[in-house]
Amino acid sequence: MGRPGYLTWRAKLKAQAASQVTELLSSPAITPPLSQDVVERTAALIRKENLSNDEETQVLEDVACLVFLDDQFDEFEKRPEIDEEKIVGILRKTWVKMSSKGQELALQMNLSERAKTLIQKALAT
Repeated sequence: MGRPGYLTWRAKLKAQAASQVTELLSSPAITPPLSQDVVERTAALIRKENLSNDEETQVLEDVACLVFLDDQFDEFEKRPEIDEEKIVGILRKTWVKMSSKGQELALQMNLSERAKTLIQKALAT
């Protein structure tokens, strides 16, 4: 899967998740019912709409990136089909999606030495 396929897949997942949450939050089982504005806002956050200009959406993206670095990166990085160059590229892309506050928090995290080394390589270029 190339980049266009990956982006299509991601967009489809976001739309599907937003649709499922909209359905759940609109359920008559939820009392009192949520306003349509709240339901739509929640769906927009899940779709990551207006990422760089919406503070709440950016915070959610920062959290997703930080969770990846903290909980998932070391196992992900060990996958045999992913070489160091690809990992560094992924880290670069992850880094630019984060706010400066998110980046600051990432640098303060207690990461593995390997993760720290790869992040430094990603930031060096």
